[in-house]
Amino acid sequence: MYTPTQSPTYLAAELRLPTNWLDYTILAIYFVVVLGIGLAARRSVRTSLDFFLSGRSLPAWITGLAFISANLAATEILGMAANSAQYGAYTVHWYWIGAIPAMVFLGLVMMPFYYGSKVRSVPEFLLLRFDRWAHLLSSILFAFAAILIAGVNLYALAIVVEALLGWPQWVAIVVAGFFVLAYITLGGLSSAIYNEVLQFFVILAALIPITILGLKKVGGWGGLTDKLTAAHGDNFTTAWGGTGIGHGNPLGANWLTIVLGLGFVLSFGYWTTNFAEVQRALSAKNLSAAQRTPLIAAYPKIFIVFLVMIPGLVAAALVPNIGTSASGLQYNDAIPYLMQELLPNGVLGIAVTGLLAAFMAGMAANVSSFNTVFTNDIWAKYVVKDREDAYYVRFGRLITAIGVLASVGTAFLASSFSNIMSYLQTLFSFFNVPMFVVFIVGMFWKRASAKSGFWGLLAGTVTAMVNYFVMYKKDIISIPSDQGANFVSAIAGFVAGAVVMVAVSLFTKPKPAEELQGLVYGTRSPGMAEAPAAGDDAWYRKPALLGWGAVVLAAVCYVPFSF
Repeated sequence: MYTPTQSPTYLAAELRLPTNWLDYTILAIYFVVVLGIGLAARRSVRTSLDFFLSGRSLPAWITGLAFISANLAATEILGMAANSAQYGAYTVHWYWIGAIPAMVFLGLVMMPFYYGSKVRSVPEFLLLRFDRWAHLLSSILFAFAAILIAGVNLYALAIVVEALLGWPQWVAIVVAGFFVLAYITLGGLSSAIYNEVLQFFVILAALIPITILGLKKVGGWGGLTDKLTAAHGDNFTTAWGGTGIGHGNPLGANWLTIVLGLGFVLSFGYWTTNFAEVQRALSAKNLSAAQRTPLIAAYPKIFIVFLVMIPGLVAAALVPNIGTSASGLQYNDAIPYLMQELLPNGVLGIAVTGLLAAFMAGMAANVSSFNTVFTNDIWAKYVVKDREDAYYVRFGRLITAIGVLASVGTAFLASSFSNIMSYLQTLFSFFNVPMFVVFIVGMFWKRASAKSGFWGLLAGTVTAMVNYFVMYKKDIISIPSDQGANFVSAIAGFVAGAVVMVAVSLFTKPKPAEELQGLVYGTRSPGMAEAPAAGDDAWYRKPALLGWGAVVLAAVCYVPFSF
């Protein structure tokens, strides 16, 4: 299969959009509103808790929408549409098995530990459960990963804007970086979250017209599946076709690696330990709202797959050779190609604004989580200790600016990937999966010792990297695709981390039982005994009902794609 070698967000030169004054007016209004939200949020920032966690005061519906918006970055939109153009309907796995179960697990099982322990970050939980070495290593790894992912969003935005609107790359970088820096520096996490709620609706307004007009262009769902089946075979429009062990399929993965690699290890590793997401839940006003944050987000997540998958499938139908040198279009060109072909002015402006909003949401989520971890978990714990609260607010604003500048430089590391999601999944297998195994072993096994956290995290990270860069890239083991390699790397990292944790624990002392209250399953801390606020005990707000309802709904959605 031909694999393009340009940057992950390279777009064909002929995709320049016919924008006019109406489109730019819509874009300008959006930027004004974004800054206005930042200025309004500034008035509520009085302490470091306000700046880094919104004072733990936000309602569940706000944090829930921010939770899903932080995930719905433009790399997700362009990347999942690229996945669909390349792999077909297998994209649903990233949502229904690769997100929903983990989001429900986060809400029902893990949030009581995170929120009840009153930690400010995910690495801080490891400090309480294990020791300073596990805390420091996880803080450094997370801060590094956050800057890598924020940089991808910023650079991707610059390439897309240059191709679609004709802006020079440096102009797009300066404009987007300035606005993200301005509203996070002004209002902290509250500004980021309220902007993410706005961005969620702007993104939907961009994707819905593309999806509807795309389906109309190819003769509806029936016409789309007929065209794709004729060009790519029956498996291209099914979720499980050809995934038997030993069978070939476009994804290059079988049902076992999909279920274990994506559905368990990568998915749970991302959703339960990625502080860019968990931070939104930690900003909720009480434990019940914190639990409901990922559960509320699960419902739009179930259906958003149609808004990114269908455009990718439509592009594959309209450009049969997409992703090859014969077409001149990469898989990442799917969404921009349909914008150019289908949208009139005005709607085009909304779509461009939606893409910019998505890039900014993804970047802001990672920058805001980076400034929290770097300030609280690295700077305040190991460099400058015990200063007044106002000092750490000032430092948080400074490190936000440094994080934005650093993210510009890190994006070029993605240049060898033609599919954005392959790059992001690679990062998740390196950084999130090893952290997840440390969490899961430490949370469910009281015997896990303080020393095992550091060595398990280190072993998992190194093993995942060795599997990808040595075993896969050097062709020592044969894996059909980057995505398949990511699944295998995730499984290898998880197993290595778990084995090392067990081995180290058997030869070192466990932490005293009194130090594990509220940190290990089956124990409770005072924060976990918090009574529901007025109205939170209503039946339709029960976390268990919301969580299991999302799992059942995702399973039902699989039915039409399974036969």
